[in-house]
Amino acid sequence: MMRLQFASLCVTASLLADPAAAQQHGGQKPGAMDHMDHKFDDPERYAKSFDDPARDAWQMPARVIEALALKPGQKVADVGAGTGYFSVRLARAAAAPKVFAVDLEPKMVEHLTKRAAAEGLKNITAVLASTTSPNLPEPVDVVLVIDTYHHIGNRPAYFAALKAKLTPGGRLAIVDFRKGGGDGGPPDHFRFTPEQITGELAQAGYVLDRAHDFLPRQHFLVYRIK
Repeated sequence: MMRLQFASLCVTASLLADPAAAQQHGGQKPGAMDHMDHKFDDPERYAKSFDDPARDAWQMPARVIEALALKPGQKVADVGAGTGYFSVRLARAAAAPKVFAVDLEPKMVEHLTKRAAAEGLKNITAVLASTTSPNLPEPVDVVLVIDTYHHIGNRPAYFAALKAKLTPGGRLAIVDFRKGGGDGGPPDHFRFTPEQITGELAQAGYVLDRAHDFLPRQHFLVYRIK
């Protein structure tokens, strides 16, 4: 069985800048599996694209975080945190939430730990995930899944299990690439319509709470437990 690897990736920048990565990222054939398998085990390499300031123009992290309307004392899990593009911004938000920066790659988790320490962000805790669970040490108010949904296998089961780690009234926010984007992101057969995502998450026990449409390349869908 192929090992699921996920990271919160700057797909467009990384794939355009690295043809080899683009070939690997799109290497699966349609129908071969239900998720995209990709290994992100070189933080220094991926940081050049994941944390490229040019990403801000289309990822719009400040607006995404603003839309989450976080409150002081809340906890957030950044699932597929990668090199920490969103994690550090969440930690620096006005609400100063406790942030669990979650990734499957041990080297990414090590990188996240060092980055948080270097930048004085004591409210970030790096967490090593498994292929079936983010391994959150405690319940959180928001789970944020940026550019990672298509990397998760058996999503209904994964997100059904995740409900146990959401506080009462907790939210699940999914940001992922639109179908037919032609933007250098994942192949079209690893992109999903809002209806497909909502259908999968309905199987897991979630209901769509809000859909934001300001991102130029991606869906931004927010769910609550039914």
